[in-house]
Amino acid sequence: MASQRRAAPPPPPPPPHGRRPRGSPRHMGRSSGGSELAMAVSPGRCPDCPAPERGGDAGAICSVPHLGIAVDERDVLPGALRLMRELRPGWDPAKVKTKLFTDGITNKLVACYTEEGLGDAVLVRVYGRRTELFVDRETELRNFQVLRAHGCAPDLYCAFHNGLCYQFLPGVALGPHHVRDPHIFRLVAQQMARVHAIHANGSLPKAILWQKLHKYLTLVKMDLSPKVSNPSLQQDVPSLEVLEHELAWMREALSQLGSPVVLCHNDLLCKNIIYDQTREQVHFIDYEYTGYNYQAFDIGNHFNEFAGVKEVDYGLYPSKETQLQWLHSYLQAFKQLTQGERGGTEVSREELEALYVQVNKFALASHFLWACWGLIQDKYSTIDFNFLRYAKLRFKQYFKMKPVVMALQSPK
Repeated sequence: MASQRRAAPPPPPPPPHGRRPRGSPRHMGRSSGGSELAMAVSPGRCPDCPAPERGGDAGAICSVPHLGIAVDERDVLPGALRLMRELRPGWDPAKVKTKLFTDGITNKLVACYTEEGLGDAVLVRVYGRRTELFVDRETELRNFQVLRAHGCAPDLYCAFHNGLCYQFLPGVALGPHHVRDPHIFRLVAQQMARVHAIHANGSLPKAILWQKLHKYLTLVKMDLSPKVSNPSLQQDVPSLEVLEHELAWMREALSQLGSPVVLCHNDLLCKNIIYDQTREQVHFIDYEYTGYNYQAFDIGNHFNEFAGVKEVDYGLYPSKETQLQWLHSYLQAFKQLTQGERGGTEVSREELEALYVQVNKFALASHFLWACWGLIQDKYSTIDFNFLRYAKLRFKQYFKMKPVVMALQSPK
């Protein structure tokens, strides 16, 4: 999981988890300390770059500067300031302020800025220890650029050996109480539709869900006995045989539901949504797990996150009434974006009920995936978070909800 969702005026903003700076060049040239700067090229279309020739690479995007700098995950500030000397050579080093964010449970994040209110902040995200085991960093970079090209992500300033620097987005990082607010959740639904509507340049992408689940389960097999001081804490972790059986069952059951494959965020927990009340819009941040996946997985995963992360309460899972309102806003926006006026935006009750069933069934896969992820993080992460307890909560909810959601029937 990456770092981390109102209507009426929001409460005093919590730290804007994982945001980015404004006002720096989208196309970054070589800095004065250019000896450490290389260029990385990834696919995607940048709206500021010339369009390719007809029949050319419709996915070509701007180069991303790469700085030959590694930041110590255990002490990020010196490395972050070194990056600023490269990225912002005009800044007076004595006037650079830093703000360390502590909400993230995968990476370390720090903002570097000179203006009050973080107006010119550059966010430095340092990858967590061994996160390359379950995050493909080249794919993350490519997806970041694709989303940026479609106006769904902030400016990306550079990559460095173990992280990224990008634009700060002003606003509030949401919490579980925010995502239940009808005004805000309609904005979230519409923004998710916008991401899902990004086309795949004519290809027929496959869902990454099963490959990712198999990969996570393979990693879990390497060490299913987390080293904890109290062995009784391990009692709620299912056996490998049970996990393998459940994965095979899910693939068989969920693949038949007919959910379309679209570009998904795949990690839309509350703190990965930034609400800008001034502009009345939301932005999604942190694209480590972004990729083509089942539409219903992305939505079901988000609904699971209504329960929170550090203090998990599945009593906050959205009611059917709330879900249907959310899904109605989503389907209206998705139809408008993918079909235009020709297709109309009217949403039938049958469409709504069908998506509701798909979403709640795919929510099972979300529980299973993040439970396995928690077991892996428990072994490797240096972040102060009880990953084993989190994994157990997700497994427990998976088995609790399985008979409930599998009893749901799609309309004939």
